[in-house]
Amino acid sequence: MLIVLGGLPGTGKTTLARHIVEAFRACYVRIDTIEQTLRDTGLVDGEMGPAGYVLGYRLASENLRLGQTVVADSVNSIAITRDAWRRTGEQHDAVVIEVEVICSDPTEHRRRVESRAGDIPGLTPPTWDAVIAREYEPWDRDHIVIDTAGRTERDCVRETIGQIARAGGVAVEPFGQQTG
Repeated sequence: MLIVLGGLPGTGKTTLARHIVEAFRACYVRIDTIEQTLRDTGLVDGEMGPAGYVLGYRLASENLRLGQTVVADSVNSIAITRDAWRRTGEQHDAVVIEVEVICSDPTEHRRRVESRAGDIPGLTPPTWDAVIAREYEPWDRDHIVIDTAGRTERDCVRETIGQIARAGGVAVEPFGQQTG
């Protein structure tokens, strides 16, 4: 499977992604990590462009080729990136499951964005103004939508893992190992 997470910063994508990786024993491809590494090495100076995503697609492809489940964690704010993830999965006959993570409460979303600490050395999390100004195209095909507003992390994780398991035709225990 290729499990593609998308959504604006501060919605809970990375938190969910880490639990999904554990539940499905998956490889983890996080675009923020790739892009910051490119900046740190000096390989990309200035505007990132598609470089981080292109490397992410390649890493996902290599792991899918090896028969691994992959979780891709990125904003995926435009259709072209979501389409590229889908093509990556389809090239390896993988089940592609797209998950859009939202926070429908703007006050809660803003609080999360403004209070979060970065977990990638050197990467400064975006400001609230940057988040709301970001281009974000609507999703144009069926996908799972997880609204994290006003919910516990545990509830969001259970729902997300359950929906992915059903979509992928596998059984997993929330916060646990695969059962079939």
